[in-house]
Amino acid sequence: MSLIALGVCGGIGAYKAVEVCRGLQRRGHEVVAVMTRSARRFVGPLTFEAITRRPVVTSQWQPGLNASVEHVSLADRIDLLLVAPCTANVIGKLASGIADDFLTSLYLATRAPVLLAPAMNTNMLAHPAVEQNLRRLRERGVRFVEPGDGYLACGWIGKGRLAEPEVVVEAAASLLDAPESALRGLRVLVTAGPTYEDIDPVRFVGNRSSGRMGFAVAEEAARRGARVTLVAGPTALEPPPSAAVVRVRSAAEMHDAVLRRAGEVDVVVMAAAVADYAPEGVSTGKLAKTEPSITVRLTRTRDVLAELGTMRAGLGSAGPVLVGFAAETDDVLRRAREKRAAKQVDLIVANDVSQADRGFEAETNEVTLVAADGEEPVPLRSKGRVAAAILDRVERLVRARSVAPAGR
Repeated sequence: MSLIALGVCGGIGAYKAVEVCRGLQRRGHEVVAVMTRSARRFVGPLTFEAITRRPVVTSQWQPGLNASVEHVSLADRIDLLLVAPCTANVIGKLASGIADDFLTSLYLATRAPVLLAPAMNTNMLAHPAVEQNLRRLRERGVRFVEPGDGYLACGWIGKGRLAEPEVVVEAAASLLDAPESALRGLRVLVTAGPTYEDIDPVRFVGNRSSGRMGFAVAEEAARRGARVTLVAGPTALEPPPSAAVVRVRSAAEMHDAVLRRAGEVDVVVMAAAVADYAPEGVSTGKLAKTEPSITVRLTRTRDVLAELGTMRAGLGSAGPVLVGFAAETDDVLRRAREKRAAKQVDLIVANDVSQADRGFEAETNEVTLVAADGEEPVPLRSKGRVAAAILDRVERLVRARSVAPAGR
């Protein structure tokens, strides 16, 4: 049984926090409610007091609170700080370190995991200031429950409504029930999706990668407590809310984004399908359809994984754990073994992309984990479960090398 501080902010979704509270209690957890002044305009403190059978914290200046400096005392006792709904205003305060009420002071004082469930107008959620604040918090290890899509209180239809109570409760339970992971506190960089190599302003050379596998790895790494940076090529997928996302388009941009950050991370998982070749010279104008055929000359792109392997070889045990992917259509294991040795990486995830139910664009995957000490087949299953199997193996590599968090 865990003690959860449930922060409730001022938004129409505050009524859902009552059901979140009940759901946490049904899971066997104790809850203490912390309400902002604005939250009390939507839901009365008496409601939470009746449900939790505990006094509801509504102000830093309540009589008796300061006898034990309650925001510090509670900060030491809780196992999780969950804020649902979390408004743009409070997100901004948390990101900036402003502590002007009990909830924001509690956030600064606690060392418990923090889970936020944002809720706001669609345009507010997409505002650069809010996006920057969310990125800051993600980089500090704060987790998020992604807002839902649908009708908003303002009458708009779009993303921004508070996630349904059962989704919030499940996210909190998963965070509390997660076993101690070797990835907790480590910096993990994951690449995902395809790259597009432009021929002219209209046309490009690409591949069929959807990004699902890399996104699943990023989400699972974050669930295990890692501080995740996701370098994503062009994809329609919604990125995991707990990852800091870097958007790229071409192999050159992917190379620069990864190499710029590789020295600051503990694990690199190269799940992206980076183009091996790119058109030589991009036309500044659209190529006219005049000739019966044209020739596009392709040149090799820089090999990101090979450069990481060479870089790490010079650092010895100080470099990051390196994981690559080998998407093949024949001689899959032989090519994966050769790739692991040639590129000097710890682990290659080999998968046969010639079959419709695995690899590119599919919801499922079947892979073999190829390492120096042996090979481990992972049978056909969801990409989320494949991601878990990959990171189980990565954790073994981390423990074997006694990797300490980068920069510490």
